[in-house]
Amino acid sequence: MTKSEKDYLNRLAALGCIVCRNEGLYGVAAEIHHIRDGQGMGQRASHYQTVPLCAKHHRTGGYGVAFHAGKKAWEAKYGTERALMEQALALVVAERKKLVGAV
Repeated sequence: MTKSEKDYLNRLAALGCIVCRNEGLYGVAAEIHHIRDGQGMGQRASHYQTVPLCAKHHRTGGYGVAFHAGKKAWEAKYGTERALMEQALALVVAERKKLVGAV
């Protein structure tokens, strides 16, 4: 993993879970989910194709709550991986602009 990738993943995780955030719960600790859309079996997306998700929305919440427990039901409820990835990227960019503007 490059320094740039690590920095991006740290900024992404600092946003907290994007699903919780969309439900009005800010600062919920997030782990990194590499999107599966467009990936073959056993392949992982780039570190820039990621979404910050809490454990519940990533892997432990059960069918329809956790992505890995049922992708179709999860996406119907919370949105597609790509849409959430784009939202998270926009938030990271906005936070970065605030930091750069503050200097």
